[in-house]
Amino acid sequence: MKSEILQRIFKDKFARIAFIMLAFLYFVIIFADFISPYSANYSDRNMSYAPPSKIYTITTDGKFSRPYTYNYVREFEPNLMQTIYKQDRTHKYYLKLFPKGEKYKFMGIIPTHRHLFGVSDGGDLHLLGTDINGRDVFSRLLFGGRISMTIGFLSLLIVFPIGLIYGGISGYAGGVVDMLMMRFAEAIMAIPNFYLLIILAAILPSGMTSVQRFCLIVIILALIGWAGFARVVRGMVLSIKKEEYVLAAKTIGASNARIIFKHILPQTTSYVIVAMTLAVPSYILAESGLSFLGLGIQQPDPSWGNMLKEAQEFTNILYRPWLLTPGLLIFIAVLSFNLLGDSIRDFLDPKSNSGRL
Repeated sequence: MKSEILQRIFKDKFARIAFIMLAFLYFVIIFADFISPYSANYSDRNMSYAPPSKIYTITTDGKFSRPYTYNYVREFEPNLMQTIYKQDRTHKYYLKLFPKGEKYKFMGIIPTHRHLFGVSDGGDLHLLGTDINGRDVFSRLLFGGRISMTIGFLSLLIVFPIGLIYGGISGYAGGVVDMLMMRFAEAIMAIPNFYLLIILAAILPSGMTSVQRFCLIVIILALIGWAGFARVVRGMVLSIKKEEYVLAAKTIGASNARIIFKHILPQTTSYVIVAMTLAVPSYILAESGLSFLGLGIQQPDPSWGNMLKEAQEFTNILYRPWLLTPGLLIFIAVLSFNLLGDSIRDFLDPKSNSGRL
């Protein structure tokens, strides 16, 4: 089954691109400590809102050279009444592979100070510029992706077990039990999710750490997201429980729990796989929205949502477009998950007569 799904994905050019993009995003966030030239909280206030470093491979006299860059010098322009950055062309700083940098633990285990790339001593390298506090945007994007790209899967670990069990029991029991359970699920579905998230996030204690807030956000997202999934599972169970093999299991005296967990719920696997793929983007957007509003992950800990918050100012959009990069990554991640989910759904749906080939 897994190999067939992968073959279908790589036949669909859009799904293939989406799969490669997601694989690349997860690869770089897993190895963020090694790939990023700086730590998530590295800060140089003298480099506030510094533009992206320019990489050169040709010298001023037209000769090829190994990649190098210049440091920026901060100056105040009286005519414009604003701070500007100019390149200090008196000294070149060459790019290096595996230079020494800030210490960290590779994969959280091996202490090291080697990074994938950097510049020679005394140089500054900011591929996507810096934020208001002089923190490297590129490095923080990688570390922030760990939160934004994992919150969906962590929420699913709560949502899908609850939805499967609740919907399975409701559909199999039928009658009054089914009616009461579904009315409760519909009441949960009627709650305006995003406004509830805002209220719950706003009343969280201000002294909570970002890790604690992250865990609570995961739980909140899960507790309001299971009802819709349970309702669909219940409808599938109503149909499956009439199949001959289920009736045969009842005849030989199998318990209700065994019938539900061994014979009925496994038949919903195809839908569960598709639903999981399509549900992740909604959780990414929910976390990003909360963090953008200042109610999710708090600074200085990065997430794509709270990094994007800085770009909401009109002047930053005009003069510091690199601050919009988190929004681009959110768009790419959500679109990739949706394209991948559509491809898997086309493959697993027996009624689908055509796919995007």
